[in-house]
Amino acid sequence: MRKIFTLILLLPVIASFGQGEKSVTIDSCYVWAKQNYPLLKQYNVIEQTKSFTVQNAWRNYIPQLNVSGQATYQSETTNFADVFGSLPPQFAGLMKFPNYNKDQYRITAEVYQTIFDAEAGKFRKENALAEAEVKKQNLEVNLYTLRDRVNQVYFGILLIDEELKQNDLVQKDIQNVVDKTQAFVDNGTAFKSSVDELKAQLLQTRQNRIELTSSRKSYLLVLGLFIGRPLDEGAALATPSTPVLTPDIKRSELQLYQLQKKSIDIQTRQLETGFMPQINAWFDGSYGRPTLNSVSNDFGAFWITGIRFNWTLSALYTFKNNKRILNLNQNDLDIQKETFLFNTNVNLTQQNENIKKYSDLVAKDKEIVDLRTSVKNASNAQLQNGVLTAHDYLTQVDAEAQARLGLILHQVQLLQAEYNYQTTSGN
Repeated sequence: MRKIFTLILLLPVIASFGQGEKSVTIDSCYVWAKQNYPLLKQYNVIEQTKSFTVQNAWRNYIPQLNVSGQATYQSETTNFADVFGSLPPQFAGLMKFPNYNKDQYRITAEVYQTIFDAEAGKFRKENALAEAEVKKQNLEVNLYTLRDRVNQVYFGILLIDEELKQNDLVQKDIQNVVDKTQAFVDNGTAFKSSVDELKAQLLQTRQNRIELTSSRKSYLLVLGLFIGRPLDEGAALATPSTPVLTPDIKRSELQLYQLQKKSIDIQTRQLETGFMPQINAWFDGSYGRPTLNSVSNDFGAFWITGIRFNWTLSALYTFKNNKRILNLNQNDLDIQKETFLFNTNVNLTQQNENIKKYSDLVAKDKEIVDLRTSVKNASNAQLQNGVLTAHDYLTQVDAEAQARLGLILHQVQLLQAEYNYQTTSGN
């Protein structure tokens, strides 16, 4: 049953890797990279620390036990003869005063229960919860930076994939011309050198493919390390759809600032409990010599109970300054938030200009590709008719290939700029 249950859990993952090009998407890479990053382990540490701290905050309300003991020796003790004087002879046998020993002993167990502490325990709990939320959100901020690194590698692979497709098209184009030219050579209407030049260009194109394939393998290894999943050479990455861009900023840093201000607000309210009175019920049970019986010098057990009132006003001396410090911390958070929003808006403005630039370049690239393709096709016809040399034809083939590579590069750069904008805005 355990093996079957494990298999059921793994089915979605197995299925996702069996879907070809749809198996690896940029959104899934974001999720996997976050799950695989070692920093994520801090979540468990934060949760456990929060649990222990909250438990400790409430344990001040359970009965507290203190055990103490002492053994003393004093220079003198009470002498009842000095207090009451000598008794008349007729009372000498009726009353006898004790003589206290100078060595005295006591062991005491004190139990006390908090009755009132101005909700200090409640604020300790709230403060522990707030600090845990701040730490977790700070962790989210650090993990969010992974998206930029995933973007760089992911779109690098997409660019190589498009270059490989273009390489295949160029190879097919040249191979087609080689076959036709070879037929002319066999019929004695073309020179063998033309075929050799075409074949040399074909070999160089295949050589470029080897370099592209090697670079793609390296990129896949890096992406596999990020997402914690091995990606072989056959792994296909889906081209992301164009995202919907909005100027609203929804970064995790904004939530962090809000949680930090909430934590400071709790600390401010907690300050007021520092100079409030505390009331405890207590019970002391002791054994020693002397006991509470002032006319006995024997060892014995005794106890005392009551209610203790404690009001320490020294916290008032630092209350105003501590509150001012917390207010300054609040102001500092406001400045940090304002600075963050300013810098983020600057980055979004720059990235928006990049999007416009790449969009304009793509539009021009398409026009250039159309023109270059038209020229190449005309050159192909001229080559077949013997009007154009193979060298001149290859020049047009290379010009068209460069135009298509420029279009591919700008299309990928445009898509990456859009995703960078989305990542910067937190959407």
